[in-house]
Amino acid sequence: MILTTLLLFCSTAISADAPRTPTVPPSPSAETKSTSTSEPREKAESAIPDAPTPKAGVSSSASKAEFDLASGGEAASTPAIQPVLICPVKPATTESYETPRQRAIWYGLIAVSHGTAGFDAWTTRRAISGGYGVEGDPLQRPFANSGAIYATTQVTPLIMDYLGHRMMRSSHQWIRKAWWVPQAASASVSLGAGLHNYYVIP
Repeated sequence: MILTTLLLFCSTAISADAPRTPTVPPSPSAETKSTSTSEPREKAESAIPDAPTPKAGVSSSASKAEFDLASGGEAASTPAIQPVLICPVKPATTESYETPRQRAIWYGLIAVSHGTAGFDAWTTRRAISGGYGVEGDPLQRPFANSGAIYATTQVTPLIMDYLGHRMMRSSHQWIRKAWWVPQAASASVSLGAGLHNYYVIP
């Protein structure tokens, strides 16, 4: 029993004499540092915007459209891009009223009018060189004694060809019906003058 009392007394004496670790109170700088690091973190978290929540109708329609496209059909619920102009666009070309038949007749009248003009020039030159008359047209008189008359007599048929072609493509119906008149008149005048010159020579 005495031994037990000594052991208890020694254990209490050792525990009382053992050095104790002092508890250091936290410094104010550490507190300010911890508060300063926590404040920017809170500000950064408050500055981050909230993620938008998807609408139920939009997500369902989008998923339905994706399903339709994946299955090979057209997405009927998705709005399609509509064209600005519903009516068809008219081409920016002038409307042509001429027909293939009219064009063929026009080419035929070109050949006739220029041929009769050449016949008129030949008979005029033949009659003047034989001394059977003079040129009655004052515009053709300077060229009657030379071969230039073959070129000058082609000017009037060229003008009539152009005029007939313009009349053929006119927007007025009564002008389109008379498109052949200029060329026919030119050919008739040249043919009449050529026959007159031809029969002057006995």
